[in-house]
Amino acid sequence: MRSKLFLIPAAVVATAAAPAFARIYMEIPAAQQLMFPGATFSEKFVTLDQEQFNAIIKDSDVNVYSRNIKAWKVSTGGWFIIDQVRGKDDWISYAIGVDGKGVVRHIEVLECLENWDGITLPAWRAQFYGKKHGARFDDIQIISGATLSSGQMTAGVKRILSTLAIVLEESGNG
Repeated sequence: MRSKLFLIPAAVVATAAAPAFARIYMEIPAAQQLMFPGATFSEKFVTLDQEQFNAIIKDSDVNVYSRNIKAWKVSTGGWFIIDQVRGKDDWISYAIGVDGKGVVRHIEVLECLENWDGITLPAWRAQFYGKKHGARFDDIQIISGATLSSGQMTAGVKRILSTLAIVLEESGNG
């Protein structure tokens, strides 16, 4: 099954005899309304230039996988952003809702291959709520058995908050 949310091209290497399928947990419109009920969304897609790309890496100390930022400005204030990080076996697509003050208010996994993965548990994702640009992330618990996925998701949220501060808010898109 090919992802409808796939933002980043990647070569897939089969590691098992049986095919694996990604599980779709939520579609983008449903995630938008869950995070910002009744709001409208203005598309603010951005392609990072080299200076922005480098600034995000320097600020977050996290790799940038794609120069294409999929963000929506929310009518009630804040941002809705789609991102992907590399899990153990495939990409994990997730949505992050950030309020008008740059504080994480909600995260939803949209699609991932690891259907056993603890990153889909609301209690684990709630650790990010209240985080903002410049916050420490060393208090986020890494999930045993999903070390790569949980670590990459943590890095992804940190990178998105840097992207928000450096590109989206600074570019006049806010």
